[in-house]
Amino acid sequence: MRKTCLFNDNWQFEKEGAVTSVSLPHTWNAEDGQTGPAMYWRGTCLYRKSFARPALADGQKAYLEFRGVNSSARVCVNGTEAAAHDGGYSTFRADITGLLQEENLLEVAVDNAPNDHVYPQRADFTFYGGIYRDVYLITVEKEHFDLDYFGGSGLQITPKLSGEDAEIFFETWSTPGTERICVSVEGVGETELSLSLQDGKMVGTGSLPIPKVHRWDGLADPFLYTAKAVLYAGGAVQDEVSSRFGCREYAFDPQKGFFLNGRSYPLHGVSRHQDRQGVGNALTRAMHEEDMELILSMGANSIRLAHYQHDQYFYDLCDEKGIVAWAEIPYITVHMDGGRANTISQMTELITQNYNHASIICWALSNEITLNGVTDDLMENHKILNDLVHRMDPTRVSAMANLFLLETDSPLVRLPDIRGYNLYYGWYVGDMTDNDTWFDDFHAKYPDVVIGLTEYGADSTIALQSPKPEKGDYTESYQAVYHEHMLELFSTRPYIWGTYCWNMFEFAAAGRDEAGDPGKNHKGLITFDRRCKKDAYYIYKAWWSDEAFVHLCGSRYHDRVEPVTEVKVYSNQPEVTLYVDDVLFGTQTGSHIFRFQVPISGVHQIKAVSGTLEDTMEIAKVSAPNPAYFASADQVRNWFDPPAVDPMDREGYLSINSSLGEIGSTQGGAKLLESLMSRLPGAGNAAAQQNPAMQAMVARQPLKKVLQQGGFKLDEKQLGELNAMLNRIPKQG
Repeated sequence: MRKTCLFNDNWQFEKEGAVTSVSLPHTWNAEDGQTGPAMYWRGTCLYRKSFARPALADGQKAYLEFRGVNSSARVCVNGTEAAAHDGGYSTFRADITGLLQEENLLEVAVDNAPNDHVYPQRADFTFYGGIYRDVYLITVEKEHFDLDYFGGSGLQITPKLSGEDAEIFFETWSTPGTERICVSVEGVGETELSLSLQDGKMVGTGSLPIPKVHRWDGLADPFLYTAKAVLYAGGAVQDEVSSRFGCREYAFDPQKGFFLNGRSYPLHGVSRHQDRQGVGNALTRAMHEEDMELILSMGANSIRLAHYQHDQYFYDLCDEKGIVAWAEIPYITVHMDGGRANTISQMTELITQNYNHASIICWALSNEITLNGVTDDLMENHKILNDLVHRMDPTRVSAMANLFLLETDSPLVRLPDIRGYNLYYGWYVGDMTDNDTWFDDFHAKYPDVVIGLTEYGADSTIALQSPKPEKGDYTESYQAVYHEHMLELFSTRPYIWGTYCWNMFEFAAAGRDEAGDPGKNHKGLITFDRRCKKDAYYIYKAWWSDEAFVHLCGSRYHDRVEPVTEVKVYSNQPEVTLYVDDVLFGTQTGSHIFRFQVPISGVHQIKAVSGTLEDTMEIAKVSAPNPAYFASADQVRNWFDPPAVDPMDREGYLSINSSLGEIGSTQGGAKLLESLMSRLPGAGNAAAQQNPAMQAMVARQPLKKVLQQGGFKLDEKQLGELNAMLNRIPKQG
């Protein structure tokens, strides 16, 4: 019979000649992958482990199972290669039977260095190197369920529902000597499969009816059945595998959004990266469980598992908790002409290994892949993947998350069954209301096309605060205002089938250096270490969660310069009362957001109350802004002073405060812009150049802001020189 043993202990890890003892899961980028581009190390490291030959009877086989090795792996036993694998997020196995000696040396060379054929290569997250998920030693009899096909279990389960009943179809793959396979469903019954030899594998097929089926019904009732397949040869049991599955139906309506089991079920979702502070991607099960509980606590019912295949344990949690899941491969940002085979193998692994998960509704082909435009090879690659998805799993839909620069009439947009756009209006470009306009325009133009919002967000760090938050300031205050707006947008557009906040948690992005905290993407609603829920987390809880609560915003904005300050409360209760220094200040009725204008003169204790619920904080009136609340010292000012005349401006002439459109409308300004923008990162982006709506939006932005948000770093002297050149060019008209 099959035996599975955890193989995580007693490894030696070698990096650049230095050897240490480690246990798995392990990554060598747990620290340098989270501290910015200067320290981030990518290359090849070696893992070694000595082990005695496992007890194998005649004909038995031994496999090593790796649940996640990033990015490429070469597995050798006693100096001979047993397996090679490209792709850092899926399970793969190595048959080591013929290489075993009494004492054995296992060596795994792991490489996360840049290349031109394994995805991902360019993306806004850290590519942690290492054997960062569990490793198992599996021994099986000569006749066994297949272990060689793309990391699958050899058992595939397909429920088909009709009214109150269901028919459950089974397919198995095993070795040629298989004589019988019986599949049972706990609490339902058993069936024997029909066997046929196909391409050197024994294929078993059959079905089992379930009258009055108990449906998997999202958060309300995530009921799971358990199926067990038993393999017989030589008149005895040789192997068995089991899998849970759920019975559900879902649909997408271009006017009414997502439906689960025949009823409207808007997908209130978040995106999740798997890493965390000081740990990287080498998570424990307890960490996965904590992530799930935090997501559920906010009231979300769906997760976009970005941008790669996640740990099987987390998919299991999605099944158990009733989360609707989006699954995708890391075909991301920039298409590589040499990467087609890798996209096909990663998609094949994703579907093969995750087919039985009730939570998963779609297989996503790519994410923001059009940064450098749409080529014939990119288009062909997507057609191949789309066909592969439909061939391997006709019960689910194909999907894509499109870069906001991609024109909506591109043939790539309509290729998959469903699509989403990643929109960052109100953060990188444009204003928050441009999100509303984009959806209204899209739905008016394509009323029969299913559309979702697969990413949106704004960066914030909890130290940064402002009474007058604005785009690009990285304050916790602006992030909260931004998400207030987005939730209102969703509430009036039922055709949006799902929304996925970017991101539930802060995560490592080694290439970033922002807000005085390099190496991270700060769009998370919860901090990287999972210890602090930002204010924006609570506005989602106010809209989505049934758990009664009241939350005072701005608790980290202690020192306040304004004589009258806004105290904002988020709650899912209909009435909130505010106390200042234990004195009743006022009561408001409403929904989600309650605002109080409170005069302040010293140190004050603030308490928000709703029934038996309460939240408290302390604030203080100060005479000058606290510089710790700003991303850099040059941003410190008194927000309530009248705006001073900017010395950069010269009446009747252009300046760095002029919009790109205004500058470009003059001959001298257009020439200057052409020279300047050619040096701006991403300025040559083909998709941006082909998108008139995006060009119009960017044209409305002041040059100074475009430079800041585009990563074009100019010191005061350089800004002054640029402004002086503009000050010599008269405005049009």
